[in-house]
Amino acid sequence: MDIHIQFCTEPISRLQPYPPQKEEYGARVEFYGTVRGSELGETIRGLRYEIYHSMAELQIRRIIEELIVHHPCGAISVVHRHGDVLVGENAIYVGITAAHRKEAFEMLSAFMDRLKQDVPIWKAEVLK
Repeated sequence: MDIHIQFCTEPISRLQPYPPQKEEYGARVEFYGTVRGSELGETIRGLRYEIYHSMAELQIRRIIEELIVHHPCGAISVVHRHGDVLVGENAIYVGITAAHRKEAFEMLSAFMDRLKQDVPIWKAEVLK
């Protein structure tokens, strides 16, 4: 299992090099989480993310290792922004490769649920 985790302040582009596509993987699933124009009914300019990097990376890796038992995948890449992320910009990218689409989609769904629940990443609204 190839795991790539990165935190950044710069915009997340739509062309991510990770995870690499290899012959044994028939599926590649990519998810881009984009900041919406409202949060909890309030119009916002963006979101401010605070991340405790070392703990977040450790927890993300632990979650992936736990989930891989039930959702076998070849590689996963997680890129998460911190600081201010404006409306329309990507706050997170998750890319997963697997032998088949079912494992990749199930891993993505389970991972995103656990990320929101278990990883020390906090967000606050940046109001207009």
